[in-house]
Amino acid sequence: MSQNPESQDSDSELKRVAIEGTLPLKAVGIENLKEANPNRMPPHRYLHPWFARRPTPVSRLATLSSVLPPDIDANTILDWMQIGPRDDIEVDIGEYVAERKRTEGERTGTLDDHYGYPRPYSQTPTPSEMEEILSLLRDHWDGELPTVLDPTAGGGVIPLESARYGLPTIANELNPVPTVILKVILEYAREVGSISNELNRWGEQINERAGERVESYFPGEKDHQTPSHYVSTYTVDCPECGCDIPLAKKWWLRKKSASEGVAARPIVSEDASEINYEVVNLPDNVSKSEFNPQQGPHTRSGAECLNCGIVMESEEIRIRLRDGDFDYEPYGVKYVKAGGKTGWRAPNSDDYEAQEKARERINSDFELSTLLDVQRYIGDEDRAGPYGVTKWRDAFTPRQLVTQYEYLRTFKEFEDGILSDEGEDKGEAVLTALSLVASKIVDRNSRFSPLDTRLGNLGNALGGKHFTLQWTFVENNPALGFQDYNDHLNRVRDSYEEIVSYYNDEAADDVRVSQSDAANLEIDSNSVQAVIIDPPYYDSIIYSEMADMCYVWLKEYLSSIFPDIFRDDLTDKDSEAVANVAEYEDVASSSSSKSDLAAEDYENKMKDIFQELYRVLQPGGVMTVMFTHKESSAWDTLTNSLIRSGFTITSTHPITSEMPHRTDTQGGGSADSTLLLTGRKPHSKDGHRDNQSPTLWSDVRADTRAVAKDAARDLLDSGLSLTKTDVIISAFGPTLKVYADAYPVVDDQDKEIPPRRALEEAREAVTRVLVDEYLDGERLGNLDDITEWYILSWLVHESDTFDYDDGHQLGLGLGVDIDDIKRSTKLWGKKRGDIQLKTHEDRVQDITLPPEERSNRTPVDPEALSYTIALDAVHAAMHVYEKQGEDVAIDWLKERNFDTDAGFKATLKALLQVLPQNSSEWEAARDLALGRTHDALGLEFTPTDFTDVSEDRAEQTELGDHA
Repeated sequence: MSQNPESQDSDSELKRVAIEGTLPLKAVGIENLKEANPNRMPPHRYLHPWFARRPTPVSRLATLSSVLPPDIDANTILDWMQIGPRDDIEVDIGEYVAERKRTEGERTGTLDDHYGYPRPYSQTPTPSEMEEILSLLRDHWDGELPTVLDPTAGGGVIPLESARYGLPTIANELNPVPTVILKVILEYAREVGSISNELNRWGEQINERAGERVESYFPGEKDHQTPSHYVSTYTVDCPECGCDIPLAKKWWLRKKSASEGVAARPIVSEDASEINYEVVNLPDNVSKSEFNPQQGPHTRSGAECLNCGIVMESEEIRIRLRDGDFDYEPYGVKYVKAGGKTGWRAPNSDDYEAQEKARERINSDFELSTLLDVQRYIGDEDRAGPYGVTKWRDAFTPRQLVTQYEYLRTFKEFEDGILSDEGEDKGEAVLTALSLVASKIVDRNSRFSPLDTRLGNLGNALGGKHFTLQWTFVENNPALGFQDYNDHLNRVRDSYEEIVSYYNDEAADDVRVSQSDAANLEIDSNSVQAVIIDPPYYDSIIYSEMADMCYVWLKEYLSSIFPDIFRDDLTDKDSEAVANVAEYEDVASSSSSKSDLAAEDYENKMKDIFQELYRVLQPGGVMTVMFTHKESSAWDTLTNSLIRSGFTITSTHPITSEMPHRTDTQGGGSADSTLLLTGRKPHSKDGHRDNQSPTLWSDVRADTRAVAKDAARDLLDSGLSLTKTDVIISAFGPTLKVYADAYPVVDDQDKEIPPRRALEEAREAVTRVLVDEYLDGERLGNLDDITEWYILSWLVHESDTFDYDDGHQLGLGLGVDIDDIKRSTKLWGKKRGDIQLKTHEDRVQDITLPPEERSNRTPVDPEALSYTIALDAVHAAMHVYEKQGEDVAIDWLKERNFDTDAGFKATLKALLQVLPQNSSEWEAARDLALGRTHDALGLEFTPTDFTDVSEDRAEQTELGDHA
C-alpha cells in the first residue's frame, strides 16, 4: 500500500516519545486487574460516584509514556510507575509480575504480600526518582516540563497522576458534578491539605442536630428498635374488591440462598381492605413450600390482588402511578438496637404514622413544598418518567425528601460559621467535602435505590446507566445504621486524606481546573505539549442525565460557593459529546433515524473537540486517546473525527483495563480492555490533509486484513489477558493506523470509504484467526453462512447475549444480514437491545405432538428429511434424542445419512467447542457425540476432547486461560 508523502514528511519531523515504542503492557494490565478489587480501590473512587473511571496503572502509563523520551526501557518505566519490588534486586519486572500473577491462586497472605510491593495507586515516586524523571523530561522538552491537558477529565484519574508526577496539569470538564470532584482532588487536597479534624468536628455537629430532627420519622419500638431503613413498595386499590395490591415482585428482605433468608409475608386483613405483614425466617419459621418469597404479586404482565385474585394489567398500573393514584407501602423494617445489633421486624402503626407525618410536613412547609421543583430530563432509557416521576422531587418519597432536607437545612445553618472559623480556603474545602457526603447519601435513598437482598442493605441508584423506578426501594435513616451519615463522612474524609498524602514537595505547582466545553477551551494556541483524553463513550453512558440526581442536591448545598458551576437548573445536555438519541426524538424521520442523527451529532462534537485540541497543542505535540468501546460505530466516529482534525496516528497499544463484565458497563458498549491510540500534531502547516491524494480501497483492504491478522496473532502469543472480543477490538488500532496513513480512501467510483469498512474487514479477519486458534481443525467456511455465524458468535462472545452491533458486523463479514434471518430461523432474539442466541429448545417443533398441534413459532421440523442449514439438522437431532431416546435418534440420523454428512459432524464438533460446558445445550450436544450415537455417526472425536478448555464458560474466559 502506498503512503502519502505528506504523512511521511510530517512523521519524520516529530520528536518521538515512549508510547510510540514498546510498552510493558502485560505487567500494567495485571496491575489494572488488581486495582479492580471492589474492597480496596483508589480513594478518588470513594469520594463520590462517577462513571467509567479508568484504572490508575493504565492512566499512569498513558501519561508518562506520552511525554517520556523513546529510549526508556520497560523496567525503568515500571519502576517509575511503582510496579515491582521496591529494593535494588536486578529483576525483569515484567517477568516478575507475570510470575506473581501465575501463582496468585497459591498465595496465603494479601495481594500486596504476594506481589512484594503495594498497589501502585498508593505510591508516589520518591524525591530522587522525581528528580530523575523531571530532569529527563526537561532535557527532552527543550528545558521546560511538558504541560498535560485532560479536556474531558471526569473523575480525575489522569490529571491526578499528571500532578503527582510534577507535570503542569490542566483538567477540564463540562459537567458540574465531576468538576466539583476535580476541585477536591486537584485543588483542595493539594493546596489546603488535611482537613480531617475540621470534617470530624463540623460533621459531628451537623449529624447530631439533623439526626434529632429526623428522629420522629424513624420511630423506635421496644428495646429501641430504631429503623435504619424501611423496605418499601407501592400499593394500588384493587378495582374489584378495593383491597390494597402491593407492587412488590419478591418478598425477600435478605436472601442468603435459594431457600434461606429473611422475608416479609403478606397477610390480608380481616376486613379485606389492606395488607399486613409479618417477618419470617426461612426455613426456621416457614418453609419455601408454604411461602415462596420469590413470588410476589407483581409480574411483567401485571399485579394480582392477594384477596380476590383479579390481575391489574401493567398499563393500568403505569397509569395509576403516573396519576398519583397510589400509596407508598413499607413492608419490612431493618432496625438497630441500643447495643448496635440489627434485626428485622414488620412495620407497625408508629411507622405508618411517621410516614403520614412526613407527607403532612411537605404540604405545610413552604421550603419543602418547593424543594427540587425542577423538571427532570427524560432520556431515551429513562424508566421512571412514564410512571409520573417528571420532577426531581418526584424521585423521593415524602420520608426520603424530608430527611434529606433536614440535613440540608442543618448544613446551611452551619455554613457561615464554618467559613468564619476556618477561613475562606479551608472553609470552602470543608463545606465541599461535607456536600459530597450528603450527595452520596442521596444515591442510596431514592425511589431509584433498590434493596440489596444479598445483605439486606441499601443499593445505589447510579449503579446502572439509566434511572429505573424500583418496585422495591429503601427509605434510609441517615442518622443510623448501614450507609448512614457517619459512614459516608468517614469514607469521604479518609479518601480525601489519602489523596492529600499522595502530594509531596515535587508535586506540580501549576494545576488548573476549568469547567467548559472541550470544544471551546480557554487555553492559548500551541501551548500544550501533551493531551491525554479518555473521551465520552458514544452512547454507552449519558453522563449529564445520570449526574442530574446529584446535581440538583449539590446545587442546593454549593450554589453560594460555586455560583458559576451551579448556575443552571440541570446539567448541560446540548454541549455534551455523546450519542444521545433522546435529543432527536422530535426531529427523526424515515430518512434520518434518531440513532443516525445522534451518531452524526456525536461525530461532529468529537471533531470539534479534536480540532480544539489540535489548536492548543504545539506543533509536534502528542495526543493519546484512551478508548474502551466495542462498537464499530463508535470507533468509526472517533477515527473520522480524529483524522479530519489533522492528527497523524503514530501508535496503538491494547491493554487489559477492567475485570470482564464490570457492573457499571455490563450490557453496554464498553469492552474489557483499553486501546491507547496516539496521534500527533504535524509540524507542517497543512496538517488537515485536505490536499492529499486519495488511496484506492482495493489497495488498502488487503493491508487492513493483513495488519489485523498480524495484530491478533501477536496478541494471542503475548500472554496479555484479553477476551476474544477484546482481541478483535485491539486489532482496530493497527487497522485504523493503516487507514489513517492512506486517508482519504476511496473506491473505484471515487466515493469515500469510511473507517467502518476497514473495521469490518478487521473484525472478519481476526475472527478467522480465532477460529484457527480455538476450533480444533474446523473449516467453518465449508458450512452455510447462517450456521457459521451462530458458531462464531458463541466462539467470540462465549455468552448467549451480546451487543447487537457486534453480531450485525460479524454477519456482514460472512454475508449474512441477521435481521433478514431473525424471523425465519429464530436463531436469535432481542433482549434489552442486545442479541440473545436461541437454543434447540427454542427452535425445534415438539416431535411428540401431532403436526397440527405443534407451534408455528418454531421453524425447525424434526421430521424433515433434509435441511439447508446445518445447525437446524443438529438442533433437530438434539431434540429427537431428548424426546425419544437413543434408539430412535440413531434411526433418525441414519435415515437422513448424517453418518456421512461432513457439515453435520463439523457443526456438532464446533458446538462442543464453543458452547458453555455447564449449559444444557452443551449437554445435549455431548449426548449426541457419546455412546451408540457416536458410533452411528462415525465421529472421530468425543466430547472429552474439549472438556479441558474451561470449567465454566458461562462468562467470557480470558485468553490466558487457554494458553
